Amino acid sequence: MATEHTEIERKFDVEETFVVPDLSGVPGVASVGEPVVHELSATYYDTADLRLARAKITLRRRTGGTDAGWHLKLPAEAGARRELHSPLGRAVKAPPRATLAPVLGVVRRAPTAQVATLATRRTLTTLLAEDGRVLAEVADDQVTGTALPATPGDAVVVTTWREVEVELVDGDEGLLSAVGAELEVSGARPSASAAKLARVLADRLAGPPPAAVQDEDDDEDDEDDAAEDAVAEGAAADGADDAAAGEQDGVVDDLSEQPVPEEPLPTGKKARAKEIARRAAAAKAAAKAAEKAAKKTAKKDAKRAAKAQEAAEHEAAEQARLAAVPKAGDVVVAALAGQLAALQRADLMVRTDVPDGVHQVRVAARRLRSILAAYRPVIDRTRTDAVRDELQWLGQELSGTRDAEVSVEHLRELVAAQPVEFVLGPVAARLQQAELQGGTQGAGHAVAAMSTPRYLTLLDTLHALVDQPPLTELAAEPAEEVLAAVLRRTVKRLQKLVDTAEDAEFAEDGPAGHALAEHGAAESPYELALHEVRKAGKRVRYTAEVAAPVLDGGGKKKNGAAMGVVDAMKQLQDVLGDRQDTVVTRELCRTLGLAAFAAGENAWTYGRLHALEEMRAMQAERDFWALWPTLGPVLNGVTRKR
Repeated sequence: MATEHTEIERKFDVEETFVVPDLSGVPGVASVGEPVVHELSATYYDTADLRLARAKITLRRRTGGTDAGWHLKLPAEAGARRELHSPLGRAVKAPPRATLAPVLGVVRRAPTAQVATLATRRTLTTLLAEDGRVLAEVADDQVTGTALPATPGDAVVVTTWREVEVELVDGDEGLLSAVGAELEVSGARPSASAAKLARVLADRLAGPPPAAVQDEDDDEDDEDDAAEDAVAEGAAADGADDAAAGEQDGVVDDLSEQPVPEEPLPTGKKARAKEIARRAAAAKAAAKAAEKAAKKTAKKDAKRAAKAQEAAEHEAAEQARLAAVPKAGDVVVAALAGQLAALQRADLMVRTDVPDGVHQVRVAARRLRSILAAYRPVIDRTRTDAVRDELQWLGQELSGTRDAEVSVEHLRELVAAQPVEFVLGPVAARLQQAELQGGTQGAGHAVAAMSTPRYLTLLDTLHALVDQPPLTELAAEPAEEVLAAVLRRTVKRLQKLVDTAEDAEFAEDGPAGHALAEHGAAESPYELALHEVRKAGKRVRYTAEVAAPVLDGGGKKKNGAAMGVVDAMKQLQDVLGDRQDTVVTRELCRTLGLAAFAAGENAWTYGRLHALEEMRAMQAERDFWALWPTLGPVLNGVTRKR
């Protein structure tokens, strides 16, 4: 059985000559314990592509010291890390299944193996309070880290260093800061590495994960490359022929440029002198003309070179400008990667019993679905529609757990607010029982669903989608225009759905609507239309959140048009979300009332609660129709073409 420990510590890099200062004068410290030396040996486990380390998670098997066993350290939050401890057992080559269970959503089905070892000589000193309580531990570590070969034939890499850790035990953050300040005054430096393993595997973590197996698209790329190579070879052959032809032409040119023999001078003395003078004048004139032509040519060449230089500089500047402009594909893939990371964090929350974990999984899945749906012009839908279906399945699997949790909590608050005379029978006790029962069963169901091959396959698919996104041609276009067009389309879709809901509301007031009510329809067309409006509002919000950093001036405009849409959709979700919650609470009132009646209890209070929830739904609808006109200016601001 794993036990949990919250680790709050600070690490410092120190030189070999560093001396730990006397810390007895730190405020709150009454005395310092005697140093105790421990020889620690730890083996770290991870997948071949270091999925745990990349997620800021470490899994080790440690011997020596006071906490020997399997240690699973989860990502830090607010300066603290959760650490799960399990007994050593006999497993050495691979971690026990129970130890890996909390990180199943990270490693998925990839095998884990030894990736590094650490040998640490630790000198441990305790800082004590007046009453003998241990406030903090100061560990002076001499570390030898060994990065094991990633593939056969790779070399073992050994790293040695010294560091000091200060970990809180029963002290507070003030003490931690004061001790850290004393260490820094003595020459210690805050460590740039959050974990020893990150230092040992720094080279592997700096590079990309190992490449995935080539798929059919890669094969097609290879065929295209081969075709290009063939064309290039043909061009090279043509170039060789041209060169040969050029050499032959050069021979002809050389022959045509042979000097012409001069005519013999006249024999007469005067005629000879006159001819010599003429020839000298002609040579002088030719030289002057040649000089003038050379200057003219040089001037033209300089002008041409200046123009070429200017054109090259302009082209380079333009290329730099285009490179700096975010591309639509880059923005959308980054958004997908962010939501996949959020899903992974929420997965950890569910598997380690952190409150609100199921809700966060559903939110991340919903955001991923919305991004894939809205940005189909950027991400090829033939590769993503199936992924959206699987994300929808995940949300539906977890919806019962989350909906029941929220509904019971709301009804308990509602019952507590009722006058005593209106609460007949053990209503509060029955709700508390439903909450406890639902929490236990719901958490178990969520973990079971998220441990199925179907869910793990979904995670693999999402990671592959982010690593090798199926981008369309539009993905290479500047992001601003593409994202603006997508946001404009999603807003117009919402506006059309609101028009449909308005038409359905008027129809419900007519004979057909009354007939549906008389026959006890579960949800009328009007109610279904409002539900579609709520879902469309979420899509608009998530679409705007992706686009806001680009459309609102790189995030510089906190009140830009896109963020205005986000805020507007939050208001819409709050109102219609309340109405949707009553669909679940009303059904819960009905089932609890039936159970109470069957047990011989007075069920009147459950009927009252049902009526109050029905009134809440009606008020939410009125609030929505009052809110909608006020959102028009904000939405119209992004539906106009930029």
